[in-house]
Amino acid sequence: MSSKHFKKVGVSAMVGASLLVSLFGFTPTNASAQGAKQKLCVYDLLGATGDVYNMSKDYIVAARSWGADIDLRAYTDERIATQDFIAGECDALFATGLRTRQFNATTAAIDSLGVSSIVKNNTVDMKASYEVVRRTVQLFASTNANKLNVNGKYEISGIIPFGTAYPVLNDRNIKTVEDLAGKKIASFDYDKAQAVMIQKIGAQPVSADITNFASKFNNGAVDMIAAPAAAYKPLELYRGIGTKGAINRFPILILTYQMVVNTTKFPEGFGAKSRQFWLGQYDRALNLILRAEKTIPEKTWGDLTPENMIKYTVMLRESRVTIAEQGLYDKAGLRIIKKIRCGINPADSECSTNSENWN
Repeated sequence: MSSKHFKKVGVSAMVGASLLVSLFGFTPTNASAQGAKQKLCVYDLLGATGDVYNMSKDYIVAARSWGADIDLRAYTDERIATQDFIAGECDALFATGLRTRQFNATTAAIDSLGVSSIVKNNTVDMKASYEVVRRTVQLFASTNANKLNVNGKYEISGIIPFGTAYPVLNDRNIKTVEDLAGKKIASFDYDKAQAVMIQKIGAQPVSADITNFASKFNNGAVDMIAAPAAAYKPLELYRGIGTKGAINRFPILILTYQMVVNTTKFPEGFGAKSRQFWLGQYDRALNLILRAEKTIPEKTWGDLTPENMIKYTVMLRESRVTIAEQGLYDKAGLRIIKKIRCGINPADSECSTNSENWN
């Protein structure tokens, strides 16, 4: 090959590098510029046929314009997906905030007990509660919050709502906090906060994980689980509910999906673009949640009295503070979300207290 040809190749390479920088904001030293693909591991109850996985298909198309070439992997076991991410088998993980808390506790604060609940006229206002989630996601997606999303080599690169975790019971007569005393409640091993709350109300935590908590409920090994509407049909929760049980219309917490990436595998600035994409998917995710809730038969739902709804709200608030003091919840994240709650509902009595106002 002639020296003239080498010069042409060199010029072409420099022009290509300039285009990459101007179009995508990264240099050829990045993994994707070297031809490497990234792997995104997605947990979805329904695997490759589920809504979250389908949303991720649209995401990888958008990500090409940010300099990433992503392959998807579907997982129906969230534990395995997380382990593969830690082991480097995945370059990014899309899973619930309960699992991603280990990578960023501040953004995962949104998946804390009762943290999104807005109480008005002695009842939980779900529209306002989802507005808390929306504003929190908006805050974390803003450029001013970039540093909050980063923890070492891990970066939270998007958050969407997954749905309200409701009390799913085998006895609809369980209405009050006192009724739960002595009952067996499924508690995820990897979310120690659940056991703290369960013990606080005098109930018995029963060790479980995402692969068996529904079967334990359906088989009568536990009296209660917390689950979103999206789990009702896939996990056949109607079997455990039977004719005597119910799903109480009370939000224990609003679950989120959070994407965490290994920043060493993605172009610089990728996370910020990714967060904006998922912020734009908020309403799509919320509509999927509301659609799933409508598929649950009306007779399956149960309602709490206003008095009991307030009792539950206070119990979750007190549990949340206790859990934070034990180091299981991130205080900075809880402080941020309290400000958002009080911005939406300043009349709430909590807004005039120092609760959750940690320095």
